[in-house]
Amino acid sequence: MPKTPDATRRSDRSRRAILDAALALVGEVGYNKLTIEAIAARAGVGKQTIYRWWPSKAAVLLDASLALFGDAETEAEWTGFPDTGDLAADLKHVLRVTVDQFNDEKYDAPTRALTAAGATDPELGARFTEQLLEPQLALYEDRLRAARKAGQLAPDADLRLTVEMLVGPLTYRWLMRTAPLTHAYADALVDRVLDGVANVTAR
Repeated sequence: MPKTPDATRRSDRSRRAILDAALALVGEVGYNKLTIEAIAARAGVGKQTIYRWWPSKAAVLLDASLALFGDAETEAEWTGFPDTGDLAADLKHVLRVTVDQFNDEKYDAPTRALTAAGATDPELGARFTEQLLEPQLALYEDRLRAARKAGQLAPDADLRLTVEMLVGPLTYRWLMRTAPLTHAYADALVDRVLDGVANVTAR
């Protein structure tokens, strides 16, 4: 007796094909020329299949990016923000990984596209921040909070401000292409920022 087709598995395959197609196309043609029709054709599905799950190409791209970064963490066997006891070394490690991702074409095009789309679409921008950015920033805050508790940071150190001082310049240099994004730059950022928020009594 023939097996009944697994609708859930077929649906998952179609969904993944759509996300992969969106990532590939945004890298090839850019966000402005990306269309639902092109995504559907590349994924081998009908347009209505896409519209059943997403209201716009921006929403497709957001979910594709979430899946992309999730896959990256799985491939790297990500187990959370490192806590070796050496705050500077841990921050440098994570910022270097971020530099590598920003410099990787696989991540560059969709992240730039989402950043641009989020700037003009408040709802998408809010989802981008809530689902992709905030969880990453929270990991930085948690690590800094542990360092502050251990007496490595000043008791009144503003954790969110410290995180933004670390990732803000990195993101600006990547987004505006003002200079090469390198490991050395990431290391220098960590050293400068920590010099300003370190617990002077612990030096």
